[in-house]
Amino acid sequence: MKKYLNFICFSFLVFNGANAQGLLGKQEQSFTRQDTLRGSITKERAWWDVKYYHLDIKINPADSTITGSNTIKYQVLQEYKTMQIDLQNPMDIYKVVQDGKVLKYKREGNAFFVELVASQTPGLIKELTVFYGGKPKVAVNPPWDGGITWKKDSNGNPFIASSCQGLGASVWWPNKDHMYDEVDNMLISVNVPKNLVNVSNGLLKSTKQLKDGTKTYNWYVSNPINNYGVNINIGDYVSFSEKYKGEKGDLDCSYYVLRENLAKAKIQFKEVPRMLKAFEHWFGPYPFYEDSYKLVEAPYLGMEHQSCVTYGNDFKNGYRGRDLSGTGWGMKFDFIIIHESGHEWFANNITYKDIADMWIHESFTNYSESLFVEYYYGKEAGFEYVRGIRKGIQNDIPIIGKYGVNQEGSGDMYNKGGNMLHTLRQIVNDDVKWRTILRGLNSTFYHQTVTTEQIVGYLSQQVGIDLNPFFNQYLRDTRIPTLEYYFKDNQLGYRWTNCVPDFNMAVKVTLNDKEEWIKPKTEWNTMSVTAENQKFEIDKNFYVAGFNITE
Repeated sequence: MKKYLNFICFSFLVFNGANAQGLLGKQEQSFTRQDTLRGSITKERAWWDVKYYHLDIKINPADSTITGSNTIKYQVLQEYKTMQIDLQNPMDIYKVVQDGKVLKYKREGNAFFVELVASQTPGLIKELTVFYGGKPKVAVNPPWDGGITWKKDSNGNPFIASSCQGLGASVWWPNKDHMYDEVDNMLISVNVPKNLVNVSNGLLKSTKQLKDGTKTYNWYVSNPINNYGVNINIGDYVSFSEKYKGEKGDLDCSYYVLRENLAKAKIQFKEVPRMLKAFEHWFGPYPFYEDSYKLVEAPYLGMEHQSCVTYGNDFKNGYRGRDLSGTGWGMKFDFIIIHESGHEWFANNITYKDIADMWIHESFTNYSESLFVEYYYGKEAGFEYVRGIRKGIQNDIPIIGKYGVNQEGSGDMYNKGGNMLHTLRQIVNDDVKWRTILRGLNSTFYHQTVTTEQIVGYLSQQVGIDLNPFFNQYLRDTRIPTLEYYFKDNQLGYRWTNCVPDFNMAVKVTLNDKEEWIKPKTEWNTMSVTAENQKFEIDKNFYVAGFNITE
């Protein structure tokens, strides 16, 4: 048999030894105890459920320090007397107090183990206060290599912000730094020099002028929030606001920008109501009406901090003025406003328990970009956009990382993940049902932390087929599923190759000018065709490849 390549996947695919073997031949990464302490539900974490934080801190731009305390209210789930609190070097804990008593603790890298004295009876609500301070890690390349960004604006005023996904919130404040346990609500009190403004998550409850000339801003978050979503933004901010009439009523929308950028922001931020209208259509009500929506200028590109989305896209459409899809549609919207706000539904409403499942955040949010395009410019425009971003797919390592060690998977969770979901939409083949599924995800898992198994289970139930082989292929394997086919004696033969053993995805094809659905497996199937049925095309909206095999 002679093979010749007929690419159907419309992306820059490179088939080499590594891709052909899928998961074979990958070098295993070694992990340390610190990775385990950071990424797993240790016994020192499992026995208590965090209920409330009061983060009360002072920001000193003069020496780049943060000092203060975090009061932690928690419910005892089972009796135990050692509590793990996380705070990363070079930050340090000075004192831990419970019931007026100073507690002993020991440090092991970035984890502190506090020895409790009081009885920890299951069901009780207890609290303790952690006093800490130091110079937190400076963000090298935020938001990807995060920490605290200490910059100045064009007028010489401090311009400061946090960004810490992956790295962890414990890079700048002490907490239970694992995603499985979100705090129910919290108060964020931030003291800054009097000429500066701090913007954090939730609603501004009060501003207090202190005798030393500083100000403290008190922000209250009434909804569950993941640790990395908690943020500080400090600068010479001015603000404006509006009310968006959404599915749950009036939503307060506030915008904070540097003084010199107010005029530009008033034009560019008109994108926000457009975003809310599109995403409430696709995903259901904005998940944090009680805490408002804020868009805040930051000294880096942007991040999905809950109810306090940060923005640094230079007040331009596209991704810093570029269309990542190469189709032209990417210049129709401000990438950071749309993408980072999409995370309010997928990351902040529905949150992964383990960062290995980061695709739950990024794949759905990447896909949301094409849904925004579709909502305003039509279905084919959205389809063109999502196909256009395939050129960024690497197929290097699996999208799902290793569990329990705080390891995320491949960056393909963005573009490949978005195309995976676009492919799933083709399988559903019912736009009304697809929208119902997306909205159902956000209502079923409202304000929850979840696993891949939960999401796949829900989708399988709603679609009506077992989607485990589908997701195993796209999330856990690096190969592009390939449809091999041939024509012989008025028969069309076809099968899936380059795939997981039980891959059985149905696919839409065109025989001459007639659309057909076929259901290949990994064994050869055949169907009768007329002699003239020699033109065979796979629907380009499926992220697959095709080989025509002829004698």
